[in-house]
Amino acid sequence: MKKISVLLTLCICFTHGFGQVNSNESKIESLLKKMTVEEKAGQMTQLSLDMVCDGNPYALVEPLHINPDKLRNVIQQLHVGSILNLGTTAHLPQRWQEIISTIQEEAAKSRLKIPVIYGIDAIHGANYTAKSTLYPQPVGIAATWNPSLAKQLAELTAYECRASGIPWVFSPAMDLCRNPTWPRNWESFGEDIMMNTVFGAAMIEGYQGKNMGDKFHVASCMKHFTGYGAAISGKDRTTAWIPDRQLRELYLPQYAEAVKKGAMTVMINSGTINNVPGHINHELLTNILKGEMGFKGFTISDWEDVKYLYTRHHVAKNYKDAIKMAIMAGIDMTMVPVDLEFTPLLIQLIKEKQIPITRIDDAVRRILRVKFQLGLFEHTHYPLSDYPEFGGEKFKAQALNAARESIVLLQNKNNTLPLSIQKPLLVVGPTANSMRSLNGGWTYTWQGEQTDKFLGDKNTILESLQQKLGAANITYFESFNDDGITNLSDAITALKSGKFDNVVVCMGEFSYTEFMGSISDLHIGAPTSQAMAQLQKTADSLGKKITIVLTEGRPRLITDFSEKAQAIVLALYPGAEAGQAVTDILFGTVNPSGKLPFTYPKYANSIVPYNHTQLEEGFDGFASGKNKYFDPLFPFGFGLSYTKFSYSNLKINKQQFAKKDTITFSVDVTNTGNTVGKEVVQLFISDLVASLNPAVKNLKGFDKISLNVGQTKTVAIKVPVQQLAFVGIDNKFVVESGEFSAAIADKTIKFEVK
Repeated sequence: MKKISVLLTLCICFTHGFGQVNSNESKIESLLKKMTVEEKAGQMTQLSLDMVCDGNPYALVEPLHINPDKLRNVIQQLHVGSILNLGTTAHLPQRWQEIISTIQEEAAKSRLKIPVIYGIDAIHGANYTAKSTLYPQPVGIAATWNPSLAKQLAELTAYECRASGIPWVFSPAMDLCRNPTWPRNWESFGEDIMMNTVFGAAMIEGYQGKNMGDKFHVASCMKHFTGYGAAISGKDRTTAWIPDRQLRELYLPQYAEAVKKGAMTVMINSGTINNVPGHINHELLTNILKGEMGFKGFTISDWEDVKYLYTRHHVAKNYKDAIKMAIMAGIDMTMVPVDLEFTPLLIQLIKEKQIPITRIDDAVRRILRVKFQLGLFEHTHYPLSDYPEFGGEKFKAQALNAARESIVLLQNKNNTLPLSIQKPLLVVGPTANSMRSLNGGWTYTWQGEQTDKFLGDKNTILESLQQKLGAANITYFESFNDDGITNLSDAITALKSGKFDNVVVCMGEFSYTEFMGSISDLHIGAPTSQAMAQLQKTADSLGKKITIVLTEGRPRLITDFSEKAQAIVLALYPGAEAGQAVTDILFGTVNPSGKLPFTYPKYANSIVPYNHTQLEEGFDGFASGKNKYFDPLFPFGFGLSYTKFSYSNLKINKQQFAKKDTITFSVDVTNTGNTVGKEVVQLFISDLVASLNPAVKNLKGFDKISLNVGQTKTVAIKVPVQQLAFVGIDNKFVVESGEFSAAIADKTIKFEVK
């Protein structure tokens, strides 16, 4: 894989669309000079589609209909520059084209004819477009450990969004998730900084291409800048405490890399860092993002977060005061999104000179820059006929491939898996016959509650198993759900019948996102534990085998019953084709190759990331012996295969390195098993002595390879010595001289930095 620097750089790098920015600067300045204060304030306003449709926000008249008077007021009187969201439910691409056309036609009637930029949450495909192709959620993409695949999925998403007339997507989320109770865990790429950096950059490249203004690419939006996933409570939109050192080492580098890759919009953290709301954090938004990182695009608030400065955060005395604070901190566009008060109040602030016109011009200049780069002044959208592959076989095949690669085999005692196609199967559990549990939130609606309706033509796990074995060979009982035990006795009776050797128990989570997914207990739930205790007792007495299939967006605790399960398969919201993908893994049609992008905890009070310090490992406590603190159920980067891989001949290009050098590691990997397989080669490096407590190890490189039976490949991973830097006591990156240890699988090697 291409090695990507994760150091915070202070230089301004112009890549991809930045060349276009320079060529459009004169047009931007000319347009700025023509704009009134009212027109500028309008460009800084983003409203929900709800505000131009019949009905009221959150209570629209169905079927959705744009109200011409509301639209005329929003565009001609308020001069609104951006609209987002979908109304109440997903639309077919033809309907999206009609919606976008109507809005842009009204914008074309305005004095300066500035097009609207329409944005949408496209988290795992064009997920607000009916009949679009849905891929694994981001945490599942990270589980593939395949950045090239991530880039391809982003390219396909961009294609289907553009087919819908939508040029801007609110993705990727690069929130480093250090608390797995956080409900947006599945929107991130896990707990590791390199994973978030590499996968975020890959998706930005896929979304935007070399020219995000062509008909097949879109503007990306990196989010949520920054520290959103570090919430102490694990609840959505709450407080994080992040010292400056950790901020620069863990929560800024991925965004610096995204800026270098050309990301032109960024959404802001809805919570607080050290009691400072993200939307008024001038140091982060202006000094660091726009100053140090050289970000030339525009910042956008999250949903209603500027008003929340007044109503929730209580740092502003009223809405007008909140607007002033946010704009002066560095917010360029405000996702209002469901009131018409914002724009008049912003105009008042400008005319009262509470916000200088230079700050307003800076914001509008940034917004216009993105609109020019997207080519919206030439084409606001393209005809649907330009997208003949929308929802086609090519896209479905890639969705299936991604789902297969994302699935992680966590446990497989006595080679319980693959299952035999010759034997009937007992299937139990609430997620077996649900598309919601395979796709998660942001699926046709915000919470994904209509997923089973929209994906009625797709196979659930149960339906895929029935297709594989024949319906007569599958017996299914829901047996339990979040509300309690249902027909568990029927499942136990079936198990006692002697007909079945294997039971597949499907459990986990249904769809949720944001605060609707906030929980206070990481345990998977009492009904599940109670049902598993009874099932396992019966299975043990009869010598039957239980395979658990987890469909979830975060690692729910399963310690109480995991040890007695013969096999455990983890499916992290793998998307619309996941039913077949899970079946392919269970029966060995596909060899699992996914690896965990997070640490799977064993206990509720042992939430520790893999790159902790030595103190979390435990200590020799007097006469009591060593206490082991770090004891996960499954470690970061873990995942089994149906074949075996051996590592040998770990080499390094020399033993001593200067700080300007690049280290090259090489290792031979051999498939010593009986089937073709994919292996993720992971390089971890440990700083053995440092001026601040070093992490026990940090991921510094990886590569995913495919090996035939008996085949050996030599894998080389290059790491610039500067990648060994950490943020020192002075809050600056430093590479210290000393001894380091590198590990790939069970092989280690030491080297020295002079």
